[in-house]
Amino acid sequence: MKRILFIIFLILLLAAVVGLPIFMRVSWHMADPKPLNIFILDKTVLNDSYQEHLSLNWVLKNQKYVKPDGGIYLEHQDYYGFFPDGLGGYTIFDLERNFAEDLEVLADEYDMVYYTDLYGIYWIEWHNQYPHIRPEAVPGRMGERSQWIYGGLTGNELAFLRSMKDRKKLIINEFNIIASPTSYGVRQAYEETFDMRWENWTGRFFNSLDTTINQDIPLWLIRNYMEQNNNQWPFKKAGIAFVRNDDKIVVLEHETHLTNELPYIHSSQAMVEEYGVAKTIRYPYWFDIISTGASNEVLAEYRIEPNSQGDSNLHHWGIPKVFPAVIKNKGDYPYYYFAGDFADNPINLKSTRLKYIEKFDYFLYAPLTYERRSFFGLYYRPLVTKILDDYYREIE
Repeated sequence: MKRILFIIFLILLLAAVVGLPIFMRVSWHMADPKPLNIFILDKTVLNDSYQEHLSLNWVLKNQKYVKPDGGIYLEHQDYYGFFPDGLGGYTIFDLERNFAEDLEVLADEYDMVYYTDLYGIYWIEWHNQYPHIRPEAVPGRMGERSQWIYGGLTGNELAFLRSMKDRKKLIINEFNIIASPTSYGVRQAYEETFDMRWENWTGRFFNSLDTTINQDIPLWLIRNYMEQNNNQWPFKKAGIAFVRNDDKIVVLEHETHLTNELPYIHSSQAMVEEYGVAKTIRYPYWFDIISTGASNEVLAEYRIEPNSQGDSNLHHWGIPKVFPAVIKNKGDYPYYYFAGDFADNPINLKSTRLKYIEKFDYFLYAPLTYERRSFFGLYYRPLVTKILDDYYREIE
């Protein structure tokens, strides 16, 4: 009898393993497509990974948001900005050749706008990606600053946002769109338009500050810190590096300055209930420190947890321990700002055509402190999915 029950159990298990993905795939295909005309801008596309806007494309495909012609949004073509050809050449397709009246027409045409990463493309990264384009040039060291090729928010792109705001259409922006290389004048105009302010600091968690181990630490960051601190770089553990817009560097190391090695995003209970995001989640990547006026509400905030020495350092340099992570306009137009590189996550699109895949999030992600897939599955995806769903129902 036990043998028969065991065989039945195995059969049922096999049926579930094989049948569940089929059910999820069929359910996705049976779901109704949702037409939504989305203007996506990404200026930091170095290669064909399209990682800086891939998280958005994951949500769009999984939720079956489609273009006005019914086609699925394709990560390699359905955006504005920088387009590498994979051979060392590139094209730029943005708003710089548009006149004011053209921007008004576009604002009538599009339902929403999402600006992801406008940091741009720099010579060293570009040449190292495609060394054959100038074989006589000496390869630069990754992490060094170099000549700027393309990037930053422009006046026309800000004018387009204003036109979308006037029409009360959905606007989602995130870091980095007003930090370097965006000009001060455009940045200031953006801040006035959306009642928020970049406080001149950006930061990032590093799982190791040991420069002999971690090659992800930018060389300019190390060099600038050493020039400002008697040629010393004493850090070996994990920690957070803060960079001011004038290249002042402040580093807080775990245990030396921090009781918790990385920033955590804490969401309000109302946000957890409305958007389905994790109440508390680690954020191990680039972020910017912002503040906001009364017209926006803070849905979530970063928290840095220093010890007494770290607290003293933060206070000395005017770096807050708590600052906004997600803000939303309170008024009659839908505007969100994500104060981090939220759409840049190391994911792929293989599971986008599986409905209900989110039910398995807690089983799919590694418990590593610095991994970012958990942030995508437990925070970015539910947040953006809910924003889009609410907006789609409203305009439908």
